[in-house]
Amino acid sequence: MSFRDNPLGELKVPLTWAAAIALIVAIVAAAAILVSDRRETFKAEAYGATRRASDTVLAPVGDALATPGRWLGDGVDVVRGYFGAVAENNDLRRQLKDMRQWRDVAIALKDENERYRTVLGLKTDPPIPMVAARIVSDSRGPFADTRLANAGKEKGVKPGNPVMSENGLVGRVIGVTTGASRVLLLTDIASRTPVMIDRTNARAILTGDGGPNPRLDYLRGRDPIREGDRLLTSGDGGVLPRGLPVGTAVKGLDGRWRAVLASDRAAIDFVRILLFEDFTQVLNQRELNLMPPPPPTLGAQALAATPPGAAAPGPAVKPAPGPAKIAPAPDAAPR
Repeated sequence: MSFRDNPLGELKVPLTWAAAIALIVAIVAAAAILVSDRRETFKAEAYGATRRASDTVLAPVGDALATPGRWLGDGVDVVRGYFGAVAENNDLRRQLKDMRQWRDVAIALKDENERYRTVLGLKTDPPIPMVAARIVSDSRGPFADTRLANAGKEKGVKPGNPVMSENGLVGRVIGVTTGASRVLLLTDIASRTPVMIDRTNARAILTGDGGPNPRLDYLRGRDPIREGDRLLTSGDGGVLPRGLPVGTAVKGLDGRWRAVLASDRAAIDFVRILLFEDFTQVLNQRELNLMPPPPPTLGAQALAATPPGAAAPGPAVKPAPGPAKIAPAPDAAPR
């Protein structure tokens, strides 16, 4: 038997029956409401029984009629909550984006403050006056490597002053004007810096060749250097103070000893310019003057004792010897 021939498939509930049932339910509910709304009280027992009956009938009917409304209200709340959650989510996304930007700014400021504190905390032994500056521009090329710092004559900067970052020696000042100074980096081809190996105290000249790792020329001594040895300024020639950190020694690909500069650990943004001219700034002159001054001469003492306005006493002058006087001859005796 085919599906079309199935007798159950032909069963259909007439719409008139459904309308009739709905009408009957509505009539019963209306009658119950009318009965429950009675206000006659001449028979309290009958009124109470009627009210209870109507309440019994209305409870399930009212619940059935109120269910779609509750469903509709719940659906509206769900839709409203969904759109509210979407709007709130978008708002939170914008706030998170703004907070990430502020986080990046805070991290940058924290790093800048740490570098400021490190640069400002640089000290030398013995102490040397310093000036803080910021690198404002650089000049790079195959042979030149210089930077421009925003401190000049007004702060006492002079050509030859060493320049340091928070990590080590950067170079030295080669030109000064009001408000700016030109810094020659250690990597410049014109840079020559006397250094020493901290482990052996051997001397060398750090020679810039335009690359990131300057050469170590004129090494002296037997086995003077090894991989990783610390390099410091030697102070030879009085150009730079002794003991400033320069970098570490490394063997280049060409077989020559070179230096990995300590200043390359971070960007050169903030520097300290050492107002160093010669070793007389770092030496105690009183301790150097160990010999007493020579005593003043006799003439200086007499000159100091002469009252003002009086002629200075001169040396005693002896009279020049004159011609010898001849005594007269005695008269001749009488004959």
